[in-house]
Amino acid sequence: MILISACLAGSEVRYNGTHCLNTKIRKLIEENKAVTICPELLGGLPTPREPAEIVGGHGEHVLDGKARVHEKSGRDVTELYIKGANAALEKARELKADTVVLKEFSPSCGSRFIYNGEFKGAKIAGNGVTAALLQRNGIQVLSEDDFLNRIQSFDY
Repeated sequence: MILISACLAGSEVRYNGTHCLNTKIRKLIEENKAVTICPELLGGLPTPREPAEIVGGHGEHVLDGKARVHEKSGRDVTELYIKGANAALEKARELKADTVVLKEFSPSCGSRFIYNGEFKGAKIAGNGVTAALLQRNGIQVLSEDDFLNRIQSFDY
């Protein structure tokens, strides 16, 4: 089973209440070849919500207590992001997911790049909290672009 960020399947769960619909990904959901998750909602965050970024590092650092997740106003939401990551890991284990496709740049879901914590649109190499926890537990995490590049050669 494949788990996929809900926003990529068209659910309006992003911080600003929008989605990032990809029709190929939506088709996988409709064909019951994948299931959606949203770590932020699983952690208890509402939609819409303030934008958040990891301050002081990336997802690995958050899990190790060396960085925090803050909303733009400064509110610390680290524990909600960790709670959501743990819920996503539990879901992945429950479904025996071998691949999780997450939305790039998110403080939860970024698998290769995230925003740098300054709320100015700059990105750095690194992963989000959920991506880091899943990877630590041996689950393959892909960005939507990496995933779509892979499935082009398969008949999904």
